[in-house]
Amino acid sequence: MADIIIRECTTIDELDRCVSLQREVFGLPEIEISPRRHLIVSRQAGGWTLGAFQEQRLVGFVHNMLAIRGNDEIIGYSHMMAVAKDFQNKGVGAQLKWAQRARALAEGRRFIKWTWDPMQARNAHFNLNRLGVTARSYAANFYGTDYVTDPSQLLENAPGLQSDRLLAGWELESSRVKALEAGGSNAITAEPAIKIPIPGDWGALIKRDVKSARHEQERVRTAFGDAFAAGLVCARFERSDDFPCYLLYEAEQLT
Repeated sequence: MADIIIRECTTIDELDRCVSLQREVFGLPEIEISPRRHLIVSRQAGGWTLGAFQEQRLVGFVHNMLAIRGNDEIIGYSHMMAVAKDFQNKGVGAQLKWAQRARALAEGRRFIKWTWDPMQARNAHFNLNRLGVTARSYAANFYGTDYVTDPSQLLENAPGLQSDRLLAGWELESSRVKALEAGGSNAITAEPAIKIPIPGDWGALIKRDVKSARHEQERVRTAFGDAFAAGLVCARFERSDDFPCYLLYEAEQLT
C-alpha cells in the first residue's frame, strides 16, 4: 500500500501500541503477550521493532531479535509480526518483511529465522511462496500445549493441542529471495520429491472434531520428521481449498 510508511518504533507510546496490536490480532491470554519491557530490552540488546504506519496509526509491526548460528555468526530472529485485521491481505505484512530484510542486510546479517504453525495454510503460502524461505526442521510442541486454539480443552484432564512449529530459514541473499523481492517468481522447475497435505481449514476442523485434528497433527508431524531425516527441504506450498500441500525437494534441486 502506497500510503504505508515503515519505520522503527522507538517511543514508549509506539511500543505500547505494538502490545495492543498483539491483543487485537492474536487473541492470546495476557501471559502470552510480549510486553513493552521485552521490546525495550530487546532493542537495547541490538534488536528492533519496525512499525507500519498509516499517518499516525500503527497498523502492523515486526519484531526482530538477534541470535547466533554456526561459527558465532550473528543472525536475526523474527519473534513476531502482527497486522491489524482491517489491513490484512493488503500487502502490509510483505512490506514489513521486506523492510526487515533491508534493515538486516544493512547491519551485515545474511539470515533470519522464525517459526510458524505448519497447519496454517495462509502462513505457509506467505513464508514459502512469497518470501522464499525454506524449512529443514520441525519442532514438536515448541511452546507447550496450546489451549488457546481449542478453549474446550481447558476442561480437566483434556490434553489440548500441541504447539508444533516448522522452522523457517530466510537466506537473505539467495537468488530466490532476491527474485521475489524484485517482484519476480519463486518457480522451482524440479518436481518435488514428496508432498505433505494438510487440512484445508484447520480452524474449522478444530471446532468440529478436535480428536481428528490431533490425529492430523500427528500425521503431519511424522511426515515432516521422516522427510527431514531423509535430507529433504521444504521450499514451496501448493494452495487448495480442499488439499493444500507442502512441497519438499532434494537439497541439490534448489541450488
